[in-house]
Amino acid sequence: MHSEPPCRNESFVIYDLETTGLSRDDDEFIQIAAMRYDAGRLCAEDSFFSFARPRKAISSFIEQYTGIGNSHVQGSSRPEEVLCHFARWAGRSTLIAHNGQRFDSKFLESTCRRHGLATYEVDCIDSIQLSKMLFGTTRGTGHSLDHLKARLQLRESGLRRHDARGDVDLLGRAVEAMRERLGLDHFLNGVPRHHSVLPLSAEVIRP
Repeated sequence: MHSEPPCRNESFVIYDLETTGLSRDDDEFIQIAAMRYDAGRLCAEDSFFSFARPRKAISSFIEQYTGIGNSHVQGSSRPEEVLCHFARWAGRSTLIAHNGQRFDSKFLESTCRRHGLATYEVDCIDSIQLSKMLFGTTRGTGHSLDHLKARLQLRESGLRRHDARGDVDLLGRAVEAMRERLGLDHFLNGVPRHHSVLPLSAEVIRP
């Protein structure tokens, strides 16, 4: 992780993945949702969403946790194909995900590596860093999305939690609220960045 020099022209994409499990080597993502965040404004009208069809069946545990079952992904593109479409949409924007450094960014990297995709490097922000900047790092201080929802008094949206669409909606509003409370500029200067990768090519051959 590192701090970038001050930026004056940066766009952001807030995104979330749902996966078949926690292992970046053995599991795949089954859903991705994202929205743009430009000049301090959430752009819900400029969004991306897709299911992805994994190579192993979605377990009953994951279906209960996320609400996503095998019937939802039937007929969807494979994760690597979906990721290529996402990359074309996201472009060079800085990606923001909650716990992204340990989870979402790793799935982006593993998907590209597993399928031998040419990649380009993208800057990323883990929104947990914003939470730590605002609420501190005292032992026992939780930084989950549910903790943020309660601390920031964010309203219910009617979208399901642990569905990527619901989590992106909640995360977007949390990022907006934390930026304002921290007094950060629209470019989130002062927030640490890390790197991940996205597919360079939008063309993937379906296996």
